[in-house]
Amino acid sequence: MTSHRPWFASYPEGVPHTLEPYPERSLFSLLEEAVGSMPDRTAIAFFGKHTSYGQLLAEAERFSAVLASLGVQRGDRVAFVMPNCPQLAAAFFGAQRLGAIAVPNNPLYTPRELSHQLTDCGARVVLVLDQLYPLLEKAREGTEVEHVIVTKVTDAMKFPLNLLAPLKFKKEAKAEGKPWPPVPADADVLWWRDVMRGGDPLPPAGQVSPREDAAALVYTGGTTGVSKGAMLSHFNIVSNAMQAKAWITTVGEGTDVVMLALPLFHSYGLMCFMFAVITKNTTVMVPRFELGMVLKQLAKEKVTLFPGVPRMYLVMNEAPETRKFDLRSVKICVSGAAPLPLAVARRFEEVTGGAQAVEGYGLTETSPVTHVNPIEGVRKEGSIGLPLPDTDCKIVDLEDPEHEMGAGEPGELCMRGPQVMLGYWNRPEETAAMIRNGWLHSGDVAQFDEQGYFSIVDRLKDMVIVSGFNVYPTAVEEALYRHPKILKAAVIGVPDDVTGEALKAFVVLRPGETATAQEIVAWCRDPEGGGLTAYRVPKQIEFRDSLPETLIGKVLRRVLQEEERAKR
Repeated sequence: MTSHRPWFASYPEGVPHTLEPYPERSLFSLLEEAVGSMPDRTAIAFFGKHTSYGQLLAEAERFSAVLASLGVQRGDRVAFVMPNCPQLAAAFFGAQRLGAIAVPNNPLYTPRELSHQLTDCGARVVLVLDQLYPLLEKAREGTEVEHVIVTKVTDAMKFPLNLLAPLKFKKEAKAEGKPWPPVPADADVLWWRDVMRGGDPLPPAGQVSPREDAAALVYTGGTTGVSKGAMLSHFNIVSNAMQAKAWITTVGEGTDVVMLALPLFHSYGLMCFMFAVITKNTTVMVPRFELGMVLKQLAKEKVTLFPGVPRMYLVMNEAPETRKFDLRSVKICVSGAAPLPLAVARRFEEVTGGAQAVEGYGLTETSPVTHVNPIEGVRKEGSIGLPLPDTDCKIVDLEDPEHEMGAGEPGELCMRGPQVMLGYWNRPEETAAMIRNGWLHSGDVAQFDEQGYFSIVDRLKDMVIVSGFNVYPTAVEEALYRHPKILKAAVIGVPDDVTGEALKAFVVLRPGETATAQEIVAWCRDPEGGGLTAYRVPKQIEFRDSLPETLIGKVLRRVLQEEERAKR
């Protein structure tokens, strides 16, 4: 780690420049350590039912016995098709105890997408939510899946919710034309409640090599193509949790409550859970981001740390029901996965009564966090913040990666540090293209200033060339977000006979608002409005009711580009 990097001078007081040496330990050891010092501390709060760290350890050990009885050993992949719930947490740590590799999957995937991941990772055992069993049954054909364990959300609920919830689920299934019960009576499956009550002997804990062994395969979101399994080692994930703990100095041990509305199948959600465990704090889990559900749990459990994505904060800002809940317990909000418009951050701080909203940055391939704005210190508009301890960064020329750029000069962001993945599962060529000479090439165009604050200009592949000028869609989208009538916006490049490429903006208006394309274009040109130079003004405007997004709210520009190609 070079000592001359400019960001060190901007580090908040109390944040060390390095945490080396990092310990050689497994993910499972984090849970054991929490139990050793705070066994009765609530590990997971789930709709009013609290599971202590001691209870979570006991369930993880029992599930490790179940997996061992099915032949799972060190290095085997165990897949999960689940929303956030206590069973997923216990099963994840159960797999870690054996040295198996956890493979969390997006429960909203199509059968084809899920089949790709199950085939790619070669999992033989899958834990699935009963309501998602029809999806798995379609996806498992042609895969190596041998054993399916089924659980219900109600397995982790207390009375009377465990009796009332199935009535709601049945009604929703019938309304959507889905089968009920979702698991046929003759299905060849194992049931969570049965196997967890079984008497399988507790196997010895598996030995792992923290630096060389993958703890999880976290699949990339596929925003730029087919999803790939990033191999995150025990060392990667533990190191990143330690880096986050060192950075967020206002969170104590066993004193705070973390909301997990982010999915555990996403690296950001997984890291937030590991952060809560390493700090021995409580995780409030919800199966998905449903506004009423989240608001109620935020207020009830007195959440202090609310990691999220811009879409979550935007929805909460706009909803009238948000004002009905007391959210003053929330101290910190760390936003990631997509740019956080400053207006959204400031509005959220008002809504919560003072919660500090800071933007961070990371990649699935970096476990995922590499940059965060200071929690206590200077926050700069449009910046992703400063590199975490032991995270070295450089900006390289887009045409000549051997040439390092200086302050204020845009180029590709490259990083190295203890959180950088082992590589892509079964994809050595793509790994070699991503990690070169020890540096991970992010594919994002970025720049840094004299104080070491970084900002993302755009994704390298999304850059549009208009009349020979480089245009970064994110910058245009930021301008559109300032329009008082616009709720959401996405910008892509489309072919143009005159300029080679032109910008097309997809716009979602706020409820009750109306606008014309000419009005939006004129506003973009207006120095008092969008303030965009001529070549950065969208040539086409398309109004939509919604935009294609990942589950965590990242707009899928790739889908919009494919739609445009299909039209042509």
